[in-house]
Amino acid sequence: MPGLEGRVALITGASRGIGAATAVMLAEQGADVAINYNSSRDAAESVAAQVRSLGRRAGVYQADIRSFDDCQRMVDAALGDFSKIDILVNNAGIGYETFGTPLVTEIEPADLQQFLNFNTFGSFYMCKLVVPQMRALPRGDVIMVSSFSAQALRVRMGAYSVSKAGMEALAQVLAKEEREHGIRVNIVAPGLVDTAMGDGFLDSRGADKKTYEKDAPFGFICQPEDVAGAILYLVSESGRYVTGQRITVNGGAF
Repeated sequence: MPGLEGRVALITGASRGIGAATAVMLAEQGADVAINYNSSRDAAESVAAQVRSLGRRAGVYQADIRSFDDCQRMVDAALGDFSKIDILVNNAGIGYETFGTPLVTEIEPADLQQFLNFNTFGSFYMCKLVVPQMRALPRGDVIMVSSFSAQALRVRMGAYSVSKAGMEALAQVLAKEEREHGIRVNIVAPGLVDTAMGDGFLDSRGADKKTYEKDAPFGFICQPEDVAGAILYLVSESGRYVTGQRITVNGGAF
């Protein structure tokens, strides 16, 4: 797989989990990385140190993606440091660990709005701010880190599923609108991943990680690096003819 030398990736929610794994994996292939975090600066700096140890440039940028002004400030700073952004990974979001899993009729309106603010509007803000400058570049890539739950609709997942479905609709429309500019837009939709968010889901269901792992596909829970690998494929030269697609990373647990 050809490398990513000369390309710059901005990854939201990159201080831990899937975002951190993606930052390191893209850097291993030659990309410079702008690392977004909301509150965990030390963790973000640790990821940046890993990127720099690979000989790549890294920048750390605080922003709450629920705020358009925050996103604007971050993108302006990253463009000032790197001159361009040709890979955008919309990874930051919230899951079950924040509000639990109520029935649809039990969801508080403010809680649903928070899911939408993080998982849908945050991605919209970032695309609005980053995509226009991609049009002048040889290639642009936008990756939406969605969820199996956007299409595998189940009880007590309403707010989360709705917010991720909105993200996916945004991606599909954007892929059609921006293809003429050489911009690819794709979705990576994991199932349960061994992250803090995954732990929150298991806790909300009263499940135990070790018990779940025994019945998991291939005998283990999906790791952040498994999701990062799919992202790497899509933004690499090997994925140059792929846009408007959705890769589900859940071990076939349909």
